Amino acid sequence: MNYTAVGVDIAKSVFQVHWVDPHTVEVINKAVRRDRFLDYFANREPCLIGMEACGGAQHWARQFTKMGHQVKLMPPKFVKAFNIGNKNDPADARAIWMATQIPSKPVAVKTETQQAVLALHRMRQQLVKFRTMQINSLRGLLAEYGEVMGKSREALDKAIPGILAKLSDRLPTMLIDTLREQWSGLTGLDRQIAGIEQRLQAWMKDDVACQTIAAIPGVGLLSATAAVATMGDAKAFRSGREFAAWLGLVPKQTGSGGKVQLLGISKRGDTYVRTLLIHGARSVLRHPDKAGAWVQQLGKRRPFNVVIVALANKIARTIWALLAHDRQYGREYMSSKPL
Repeated sequence: MNYTAVGVDIAKSVFQVHWVDPHTVEVINKAVRRDRFLDYFANREPCLIGMEACGGAQHWARQFTKMGHQVKLMPPKFVKAFNIGNKNDPADARAIWMATQIPSKPVAVKTETQQAVLALHRMRQQLVKFRTMQINSLRGLLAEYGEVMGKSREALDKAIPGILAKLSDRLPTMLIDTLREQWSGLTGLDRQIAGIEQRLQAWMKDDVACQTIAAIPGVGLLSATAAVATMGDAKAFRSGREFAAWLGLVPKQTGSGGKVQLLGISKRGDTYVRTLLIHGARSVLRHPDKAGAWVQQLGKRRPFNVVIVALANKIARTIWALLAHDRQYGREYMSSKPL
């Protein structure tokens, strides 16, 4: 079935729609208010709706899918290449319409449950960032008075009671009390982070896919839940190599005249999941018995960071293989092409 391509530039209140009528060949580029947006597509024949994968796109994608339309979410970087004129809503909608018709790997449309899991990950990541900022701020403020401590949280908790007691004779009470409150606030952040991890753990116990890939060395609670929620349907990827490339765990290429040079990893795709997989690969390398002979041999001829990325690539491909083929992890399993 041939679907009419429609480019949609979503916004907060007014949406811009661009498409070409297949019967009259009329170019339509009009603004639609938010309260009439779904009604605009309610009585139409099924069409291919393209949107940038930005805030709110997942919600509208689910609504359009319920109506029988096909939805293609695209990274904004891919759409930007088609905007050759001024930056405005009509030009953006036209660029999205053009990008929708070009073959490319779309961003997976996630269920509300998957998006809820990713929301927990984002909030946890933000809390960890706040905690790190608070620790560094306390260390910096105390260094102004000649008190220097280690970088770790353990070093801070061990040293700060004595430091505050020593500085209480030199500094105003209002500053000492404020520093003590800021230090005590770290415990509250710890409780919030632990609470989110407990909720993720509870969801993982009920999700078969998470339990399956959690058996892979280097895949823990955060990696398993984030990978399953971000991937969506594993069969949307043709191979584990495509999934690893989608995460940016493959070399970037540059070249001309038939000579191609491989650079560092492309860093495309989801930064958060890629970071978790790389940290997981680094943890595996700390335990040689879990790394396996392949990693040990690779480490003899390649730099340490290259080995980490290579192992993260292998973990990503293993995740896809288990979920796409509905298999259990086996350490001694050897993949082979059919004869």
